[in-house]
Amino acid sequence: MARSWPAKFQSAFRGIWLALSKERSFAVHLPMTAAVLIAGVLLRVSLLEGCVLGLCVAIVLSVEVFNTAIEYLSREITRDQRPGIATALDMASGAVLLASLGSAAIGSAIFLHRLSLMLAR
Repeated sequence: MARSWPAKFQSAFRGIWLALSKERSFAVHLPMTAAVLIAGVLLRVSLLEGCVLGLCVAIVLSVEVFNTAIEYLSREITRDQRPGIATALDMASGAVLLASLGSAAIGSAIFLHRLSLMLAR
């Protein structure tokens, strides 16, 4: 039997809440999200720059949620040391690192450009 849209959204919001409340990595990602928002306001980023920054934040948080889901799933499958599961977990962590580094590079480029424009005035 198909689930209703409200039930699907309830599950999705529950998943986000669980990731935010139980995953230690969000203790780093959320303050960085706030820092990006504050820097964007202070440096008066354009609409397009703000959208790119928002997309970067959304990608990093989404990849972190996927990583967390894979970690939980792997623990449900087995607590034994399995090379394939360890590889999958390492790859998922690598995805978070790639998304984070790429987003940091994009954010730095936007913020440094905005800062140089403000200082040139």
